[in-house]
Amino acid sequence: MPNVISGAEVFLEDHLDLVAGLRVGLITNPSGVDRLRRSMIDRFAGHPRISLVALFSPEHGIRGDAEAGEYVPFEVDGKTGLPVFSLYGQHRSIEQDQQDRLDEIMRTFDTREEGKVPEEDMIEGLDVLIFDIQDVGTRIYTYAATMAYCMRVCARRGIRFLVLDRPNPINGVTMEGPVLEYPSYSSFVGLYPIPLRHGMTVGELALLFNDRFLEQEADLTVIPLRGWEREMWFDETGLPWVRPSPNLPTLAAATVYPGQVLWEGTNASEGRGTARPFEQCGSPWIEGQSLADQLNRLALPGVLFHGICFRPGFSKFAGAECSGIRLEITKRDLYRPLDSTLHTLEAVMELYPGQMMFHEDYFDKIMGTDRVRLALQEGIPVAEIACEFDVPLAEFAELRRPHLLYS
Repeated sequence: MPNVISGAEVFLEDHLDLVAGLRVGLITNPSGVDRLRRSMIDRFAGHPRISLVALFSPEHGIRGDAEAGEYVPFEVDGKTGLPVFSLYGQHRSIEQDQQDRLDEIMRTFDTREEGKVPEEDMIEGLDVLIFDIQDVGTRIYTYAATMAYCMRVCARRGIRFLVLDRPNPINGVTMEGPVLEYPSYSSFVGLYPIPLRHGMTVGELALLFNDRFLEQEADLTVIPLRGWEREMWFDETGLPWVRPSPNLPTLAAATVYPGQVLWEGTNASEGRGTARPFEQCGSPWIEGQSLADQLNRLALPGVLFHGICFRPGFSKFAGAECSGIRLEITKRDLYRPLDSTLHTLEAVMELYPGQMMFHEDYFDKIMGTDRVRLALQEGIPVAEIACEFDVPLAEFAELRRPHLLYS
């Protein structure tokens, strides 16, 4: 098993000079651990050469226990006594009678910048802000937007910004999907013109954002991983998997996420509230085995579909009996999650005309364009839709090339 070393541990071993005598803020969550699963919060707070003065919490909270759409409050960390500033809702809170509306709240709140940008009093007195979070390789995942917002503020205030790099868990080679149409579809769930599956680490994204997209360049330093290669999947690194958010508990869930996340923009369940979020999807009006049979006849590479029943404990159809499909990934290097989900959407629309509905604004924001939804609704075959991705992906491959850190 390769011995990949995270940017956080490389920083502690070799680069403490970058924060010598400086007041440090740390943006992190439970995925910010070392190879022994020790929290970097605790390691930083207890280090004699690091003056850690504030923590910053992204979506899902500093301890990773907030559901999607649930505002993250300001708090004081019980272990270190440090202030924890929220970068997802800040001083807002969810009333008890709103808990059953988290899906609706997510679709509206996640498309806006409001409540996601550090306020002036949060960063007052900081000399350097450090980002250490495990990303999942999909544009829709909000941590990269949080990083970009913080870089933007640090650039304006003259605060140094450090990114402690971590692997792209679904490899750094494969790219998929449309490049976001900027600025028309720019939002917190897709900020800049990058593909749905971008094949980059957060450190590489930071370099790209700083060079091409930020209005003012930040004083940016990226601490690279040691020993990581682009072809690696997370379970080939030797690093411990810590779920980066509540509904991505496993690498298998992260593998299907670049496609299956699209169900969030529909009235069908993406599997939240079950033991296998994103690995399964369905609704009360789908007959799962019929859908699975139709999809298996397509012989899509690297994936099999199984008809199942499930009952979500929360989120869409909470407590209701649903039928749908579960994805079995047989060859992950061949499997293309976006292609798979687009074929599934096409099949559901064909089998159950008029039943499936799009949350149009949200679906288009996570897709990065309205062209895919409109094409599906017009009955254009998925193979024809996907062909339109080829040229923008090739152009993005050239755009990203100067910012790649690994072989």
